[in-house]
Amino acid sequence: MNRVYNFSAGPSQLPEEVLAQARDEMLNYNESGQSVMEMSHRSRFYEPIIEETEALVRELLGVSDDYYVLFLQGGATLQFSCIPLNLKRRGKAAYVDTGVWANKAWKEGGKFLQADCVASSADEKYRRIPEIPEIQGDYDYLHITMNNTIMGTKYSAIPCCGEVPLVADISSCILSEPLDVSRFALLYAGAQKNLAPAGVTLVVVKKDLCCGVGNAPLYLDYKIHAESGSMYNTPPCYTIYMMNLVLKWIRSNGGAAAMEKRNKEKADLLYNYLDSGDFFWAPVEKGSRSLMNVPFLIRNVEGDLEKELNKKFVSEAESHGLINLAGHRLAGGMRASIYNAMPLAGVEALIRFMEDFAKENRHKTRA
Repeated sequence: MNRVYNFSAGPSQLPEEVLAQARDEMLNYNESGQSVMEMSHRSRFYEPIIEETEALVRELLGVSDDYYVLFLQGGATLQFSCIPLNLKRRGKAAYVDTGVWANKAWKEGGKFLQADCVASSADEKYRRIPEIPEIQGDYDYLHITMNNTIMGTKYSAIPCCGEVPLVADISSCILSEPLDVSRFALLYAGAQKNLAPAGVTLVVVKKDLCCGVGNAPLYLDYKIHAESGSMYNTPPCYTIYMMNLVLKWIRSNGGAAAMEKRNKEKADLLYNYLDSGDFFWAPVEKGSRSLMNVPFLIRNVEGDLEKELNKKFVSEAESHGLINLAGHRLAGGMRASIYNAMPLAGVEALIRFMEDFAKENRHKTRA
């Protein structure tokens, strides 16, 4: 069968070249006579994989020797707990509430220290990134979510927070565009958006923050993982191998700068269509729009008719090879996630379908 265009917010579409290489190496990696799935993480075949993956992360993200690069389990969600447990010094942290995952991080942080919400766009249904006041006081860190997968917003600039360490969840925007890592004390990303299948979480953390303050359970202690090279216990070996292949694909296609150009072309095409039409519209304010996740709604409908048309759209799109376009239950409507691996042709196919759908269903709306 033909491959579909997968607009899922995660796990997301992977580059076909990467899948083909993984297929070819499935039974016999590097003439080892075994799959990476079967390898001991201590073996002479596997250790070069994780070492090279770290080197690729450092190269593509621009990570200096002042930081540890860790490959952990538990998804980005586990980092909501790890971060306050490892970075707690004075017992007070600042959070910006820009969506579902940012809100969860804030609430989880509050279990371990005083977690102050210093800015929020919740009262506007998270349709923009709020203004962040000057961060003052004895905060252990400021936490932000760079790209909000569900609501489709992103920071257009890195917040300034003085001497307060800046922490960011970059799960759904990592390597979609260049990022100045030196501005951050800690970055973390679940892999299943732009890096690999689900199963590994990348953490980039300043070494001087991994001093073993004694507040974290053993497995949640960054120092333990740093000292063991992310091999305190068996790491998610195959997912790290897949990350290795994806990172090589990104490098061979020009790195983060080239990904940004590619992603802007896709996003501009879709947003321009949404802004110029009379059937669909994008609810996110222009200055806060994500390059990766594009929510959209149908104009002039509500209630049962809105639900009916949304369901019809998703179902008919799937029959055209455009899958996973349903919006999150908290946001409604539809959502197209157009991560690095989504080709321009996928967005073009989506817009053609949207044009046809609008023609066939416009009479049902109040337009």
